[in-house]
Amino acid sequence: MTRVAPGHGNETRARGDAAEPGSRSCSAGKASILGVVMRIAHISDPHLLSLSGARWLDFANKRWIGGMNLLFKRGRHHKNEVFEAMVADLNDHRVDHVLCTGDVTNLALEPEFRFAREHFDRLELGFDGVTVLPGNHDAYVEGGSDQFREHFEPYFRSDPEWRRDDGHDHGAWPIVRVRPPVAIIGLSTSLHTPWFTAYGRLGSDQLERLREILRDPRLADAMRVVAIHHPPIGGHAASRGRGLHDREEFARVLAEAGAELVLHGHEHRDLAGQLPGPNGAPIPVRGIQSGTFDDGKRDAMRARYRVYEITAGAAGRPEVVREELRAWAPSAGRFVDDETAVSARAAG
Repeated sequence: MTRVAPGHGNETRARGDAAEPGSRSCSAGKASILGVVMRIAHISDPHLLSLSGARWLDFANKRWIGGMNLLFKRGRHHKNEVFEAMVADLNDHRVDHVLCTGDVTNLALEPEFRFAREHFDRLELGFDGVTVLPGNHDAYVEGGSDQFREHFEPYFRSDPEWRRDDGHDHGAWPIVRVRPPVAIIGLSTSLHTPWFTAYGRLGSDQLERLREILRDPRLADAMRVVAIHHPPIGGHAASRGRGLHDREEFARVLAEAGAELVLHGHEHRDLAGQLPGPNGAPIPVRGIQSGTFDDGKRDAMRARYRVYEITAGAAGRPEVVREELRAWAPSAGRFVDDETAVSARAAG
């Protein structure tokens, strides 16, 4: 276990019996004056694959490229059984909340969304204890976003008091889910993009709403965790083909309104960096590996997830005091503590 520390420079890379959904209540409310009061697990990019029921006609679009990728690479390296082991590990470790930052599917096929939903439903925390965001693969083709909403809406539904005036989200982002002492603010950068691209965009409306939420007095005592699929900093974010196109606008919102932690996925790597908050105070920005990757060779990309331990603190907002990295161990067939020393280097 290591204490969270901001990365140097812009971005660094580190080495690196189930209940029905919604039936188990979170323990986040059992806060004590001293010690850890909440444990949040960050997972990302499971790319759960099922082609059951898919038709040849379904691949007469951008999926043709993704299908070739699945055939020759991705399908062999992202393994459903690894996600099943992760679910078992998360249930055993009794975390208080699970946050997935996107890409639950590969090709945004309806059978994939059904298959992914079945797997997420095995998490004992249920709808209130699990938050799932969409990624670029979940909008791989036109209509993918609608499929994500249809199958995963219970996992990204805002708390009632944070919904629109008419009491419904209608798929609107950001979402707000307050789990004291944490407020999870989920964003969507997911959109259907042209062939050979995987970029994301927030849009001016979502950014303005984000600014309002971060400044809302109801969150004055909360640890504000901003969740997003695409990394918002560094060379990855700057890529025209697969980066975040309005990253500078996102950075300005956080510089004005602040946040305590930003979590992302997309790159399948353990990335660490920071953004300046109000008065230049650093806001940690963290990524994580895919939750299903195992090619038998690249240890730094092997499936992992991270648990953040949060304390209420004596004064001011709650803060992360410790983190735990859990890694897939192929020989053991389960997730174990990852004691790999973190050796960060500046990203290009």
